[in-house]
Amino acid sequence: MAKLEITSGVIDDEILVVGLATKKKSLVIESGSVTIDTAALLGALADLGATGAADEIIKVPGTSTRLIVFTGLGTASKKYSHEVLRRAAGAAARSLAGNKSATFALPASNKAGVAAVAEGSALGAYSFTEFRGSTKADQKLPLQNIAIHSSEVNKKEGGQIVARAMILAKYTHLVRDLINTPPSHLTPASFCDALKKAVTSAGGTGAHLKVSILDEKQLKANGYGGIVGVGQGSANPPRLLHISYKPTKSKKHFAYVGKGITFDTGGLALKPAAGMEAMKSDMSGAAAVCGAILAIAELKLPIAIDAWAPLAENMVSDTATRPSDIISIYGGKTVEVLNPDAEGRLVLADALQRAQEAGKKTLDGIVDVATLTGAQVVALGTRTSAVMTNNEDFRSELLAATELSGEAFWPMPLPEELRASLDSPVADIANIGDRMGGMLVAGLFLKEFIDNDLPWLHLDIAGPAYNESQPHGYTPVGGTGIALRSLVVLAEESCR
Repeated sequence: MAKLEITSGVIDDEILVVGLATKKKSLVIESGSVTIDTAALLGALADLGATGAADEIIKVPGTSTRLIVFTGLGTASKKYSHEVLRRAAGAAARSLAGNKSATFALPASNKAGVAAVAEGSALGAYSFTEFRGSTKADQKLPLQNIAIHSSEVNKKEGGQIVARAMILAKYTHLVRDLINTPPSHLTPASFCDALKKAVTSAGGTGAHLKVSILDEKQLKANGYGGIVGVGQGSANPPRLLHISYKPTKSKKHFAYVGKGITFDTGGLALKPAAGMEAMKSDMSGAAAVCGAILAIAELKLPIAIDAWAPLAENMVSDTATRPSDIISIYGGKTVEVLNPDAEGRLVLADALQRAQEAGKKTLDGIVDVATLTGAQVVALGTRTSAVMTNNEDFRSELLAATELSGEAFWPMPLPEELRASLDSPVADIANIGDRMGGMLVAGLFLKEFIDNDLPWLHLDIAGPAYNESQPHGYTPVGGTGIALRSLVVLAEESCR
C-alpha cells in the first residue's frame, strides 16, 4: 500500500500531479498551493486535445519536475467537491503505476478537501496480482509514495489526515482482495481464516477486538436454517463469523451484518453461464462490514460495533435446497424457499436475528449490506447503491455519511402493498414475491426479521460492489470495496 505524507515545501519528486478543468471552453490549470507557469502548458494541452473531463489523464514533460500529470476535474469551480478531488486523485494514482513517488497538488481549499485527495490517491494505488504466474513480473506496481502538497493544514492535522486515509485504504484494499480472490481459494472457512489474521494484525484483544465462529455442526444444532439450507449443497460447509469491537467507553452500539455468499451458482435455480464468474463477488457485503469494523477499531472510535458475516457457498448437488423446501430461520420463523437463487436474504435473516439477540437492548441501530438483487442494478445502475429503512432519521444519518464518504446511495421505499406477495400457503413467509419491484420485495422480506422499534438500514450494493467495466476515479476493475467508508463515517459521525 502507498505511503502518504502531507508537505508544503519544495517539491522533491520527479512527478507533479495537478488538476485540469474547463471554463467557457477554455482550459484551467488547478495546482492548489503550488505555483507553476501555465502559459506554455495550456498551449501544449490544447494541442494534445485535452478537455479537463473527469477521468482524463494527460502527461507532459515538466520543467522543474520530470513529468507533470494533469488529472481531469470537470467544470472549473471556486470550490471543488470533495468527491471530485477524491476521484481525480485516484485516477492520477492509477495512471502512475510503475512509479515510486509523486507529489499531488490539487485545489483542496480546506482540511476536508486535503483529506479527500489523500483518500483518493491511496485508494487509486491498488493492484491485485496474487494469482498471476508467468505474467506477474510484467505487472506494474502501484504508486508507492504519495506526497499531498498543501498549505491548508498544520503538521498535527496533516498527521491525522494521513493516518485516517491510510487506514481507510488499507481495509478497502483488504475488501477488494477478498472479493477478487477466486472461489477455489475463498470459501466460508478460508474467509474466516483471513479475517482472524486481519484481526490479529489490527491488535486483537489489545485493540478490543474479539472473533467467534460457528461451524456447520454448531449452525445446525442451534437452528440457523437459512445459513445451513443455503450451504448444504456445497462441499465447502457454511460458517457464521462474528467480530466484536467493544472499547472501554462507547457512545453508541451498532450491528453491521453482511451477506457472505462466497460463490453463487443460483443453486438448483441455476444461473446462466454468462456472467456467473462475477458471482465470486457475492460476499462483498460480508467483506465490507468486516473491513469496516477493523478500520473503526484502528481509528479507536468510541463506539461499540458487532460485525456479523453469514457465509455459505450456494452450489448445485443432490443435497442442495429444492424449490418448495421449507426451512426454519434462527428464532423459529419458517420460510418456503420458492427460489434457491434468492439465497442472500435467507442467510441474512439468520444473522439479523442473532445480531439483535446478542445486542439485546443495547443496540442503537442495525445495518445490513448485501449484493442482494439484480433488480437493484436495473433500478440504479452500477455506481449507485440503494438504501431502505424502517427509520427515516437513521436513513438521514447514513445519507449524510455517504455525502462525506463520496459513496453514492439512493433512498428507496418499502411499499406495504408488496408485502402480501411474500405470503406462503404452507409457511410463515416465502423467500420471493412480486418480480416487479424485486429490490423492494427483498427489503420487505428482511424487514420481517427486524424488531419494529430498532432502527434498521438495508443497503443493496449489487451493482457497485463489482466493477466489470473500465476503471474510473479511484475504482479499479473487480472488487470496489463499496460501503466500507460509509460505514466508518456513520460510526464517526455517531460519536460526535
